[in-house]
Amino acid sequence: MTIASTRAQAVAEILWELKRADKLATLSAVADRAGFPPGPKCRTISSCLTVVRRDWPHLQWWRAVADNGQLAEEQAEFLKEAGYGTSPADEGMVEINAFEEQLMTWEPVEATQE
Repeated sequence: MTIASTRAQAVAEILWELKRADKLATLSAVADRAGFPPGPKCRTISSCLTVVRRDWPHLQWWRAVADNGQLAEEQAEFLKEAGYGTSPADEGMVEINAFEEQLMTWEPVEATQE
């Protein structure tokens, strides 16, 4: 298994967790939860999401959103269908209404003491 597929598997599990909680998460938060850096301009996590969309099309990839809450129209359509409110933003982008309230929060993982 390659690093990319290992990361994509971890991201897939987080997307499943988000679906069960009916929440969203930022790209950086998903990458952090999966145990790797999001990469410059979130390119690493975005590449993982491309693999997830290809290999696990049933997972709701659109639950991983840009850190600023702005999205392209395709992702906005999925969010609207799921009942999330959106509003127009700058340069043809769309933003999620009540963005912070929609985000999943995870407790920080504490190091195990021996």
